[in-house]
Amino acid sequence: MSAPPTGPGEVTLVGGGPGPAGLLTQAGRQALDRADVVVLDRLAPRDAVPPGTEIIDVGKENGFHRVVQDEINEILIDQARAGRRVVRLKGGDPYVLGRGGEEVAACRAAGIEPVVVPGVTSAVAVPAAAGIPLTHRGTARAFTVLDGHGPVGDLPLGGDHTLVVLMGVATLRPVVETLIDRGKDPLTPAAVIENGLLPGQRVTTSPMRCLPDVAERTGVRPPAVVVLGDVVALSPHWNG
Repeated sequence: MSAPPTGPGEVTLVGGGPGPAGLLTQAGRQALDRADVVVLDRLAPRDAVPPGTEIIDVGKENGFHRVVQDEINEILIDQARAGRRVVRLKGGDPYVLGRGGEEVAACRAAGIEPVVVPGVTSAVAVPAAAGIPLTHRGTARAFTVLDGHGPVGDLPLGGDHTLVVLMGVATLRPVVETLIDRGKDPLTPAAVIENGLLPGQRVTTSPMRCLPDVAERTGVRPPAVVVLGDVVALSPHWNG
């Protein structure tokens, strides 16, 4: 059970961007400067947290959740009820496959109205770092972002509609096979970008049908963003 209120605490969800602290927004940095405690995700920019600020590490990896989501919600509520200024620092944007909506709902149910500071989502920034525009006149006019852990669902299959898969390394093969089975062109240009915008960034490209084998052969590892669509051929990394 959560503790009773002891002071006017607050919760701010901050999107930390795709990795480098330099891509954290000014509003996000200001929230961190005021924070008493930072509840930190694995892919959030830890080096943006001011020295001396308490950090509660709740980072998750595929198959290993140090702290489950319900417990994270309780941490936010308990810390705020103790009168503390809490920043929930996430990678990317809190509302793009970041479970920010669940945390906001939990806080509101507890009588706490959180503030959300948007961040630069890796779904857009990481492809850009690889020279891949998600939309391009005459090539693609829309894009869809999907979670690699969930069902593929009913998606536009034309090469002129870009698909961006987050958290999709472990499920790359079934995702690609499902899309091909549903009619997506197996020769659609495809890319997987590891450690986007970080010193270890690596871009692997191939026709979509070959991407799972190429990724396995080259040892692709998360964190990575997968891009499927004709816009991949605009990247200098595309080798056809």
